[in-house]
Amino acid sequence: MKTAITAPAQLPRVFQDALNRGDVDGVLALFAPGAVMRTVAGEVITGDQALRQEIGGTVAADGRLTNVSRHALTSADTALLVTDWTLEVTAPDGGRVASTGTTANVARRGTDGYWRFAVLNPLGTA
Repeated sequence: MKTAITAPAQLPRVFQDALNRGDVDGVLALFAPGAVMRTVAGEVITGDQALRQEIGGTVAADGRLTNVSRHALTSADTALLVTDWTLEVTAPDGGRVASTGTTANVARRGTDGYWRFAVLNPLGTA
């Protein structure tokens, strides 16, 4: 499901909701063309296929995300989004594992007027 994001502060909640529904396409629709993402493992990825694989892997591991927004600082068509998160996934042994962190994400307003993630860094300053 595609959602028209008219304020950058909406992005973390919409990302959370789409991921928790298992909606890989819905999550990917929140990414700007050419978006880059630093994974929780620290790898930097870009491109539709790599992003789909990363998000799809989280969905396949029955990922459950909770985002709590801290700040949304906006200047013209760019925003810095700082969000506390908890991600729980099923480990290969079948147990549930939770990770937490604080993002430092950058969003950009497109020519259509809608906001999308341009840089996703769930590890924040780590």
